[in-house]
Amino acid sequence: MRKIVHFVHTSLDGFIEGPNGEFDWPVMSGELSAFSLDLAGEADAFLYGRTVWDMMSSYWPDVESISDDEHDLAHAPVWRKKPKVVFSRTLEKADWNTRVIGANLAEEVVALKAEPGGDMILMGGSALPGVLAEAGLIDEYQVVVHPVVLGGGKPLLGHPARRIGLDLVESRVFDGRTTLLRYRPKSV
Repeated sequence: MRKIVHFVHTSLDGFIEGPNGEFDWPVMSGELSAFSLDLAGEADAFLYGRTVWDMMSSYWPDVESISDDEHDLAHAPVWRKKPKVVFSRTLEKADWNTRVIGANLAEEVVALKAEPGGDMILMGGSALPGVLAEAGLIDEYQVVVHPVVLGGGKPLLGHPARRIGLDLVESRVFDGRTTLLRYRPKSV
């Protein structure tokens, strides 16, 4: 069965964006960039909620015309090539090799996981990961903690209605700046 890996950047105080929606604080250092590119390259598909999809689809298709960042230029062709799934009740269709799922979230995710293929990367977001975490549908969390305190904003996993026990399976420091924390749900 395919796995869902939630890959997300967070501040030290647990926010994925600042109080005014700021996302200018993550720094893709050399080691973190290499790790992120490897993760994306190995993924079979990218999964998004609507808010993250809107941000990604407005940037990655034409990134070469707006950025000269090495990480961005290396990631763009991978992003364009990979299958993508957007979960949204309002979006009806999307370009760039993208499937939209609008209803029966848990059923659809279970069906996606049962399809042949490799692991899927759930990129960022708060609401969708919170719902999937609560439903027990995330198989691994890869949380990159950045050295910044935002003082408020959007929390890492929204507000799940129940406690979810996790086991730390790896921690790793990138370029002496950011820390990757890899967790898996506790075995019952």
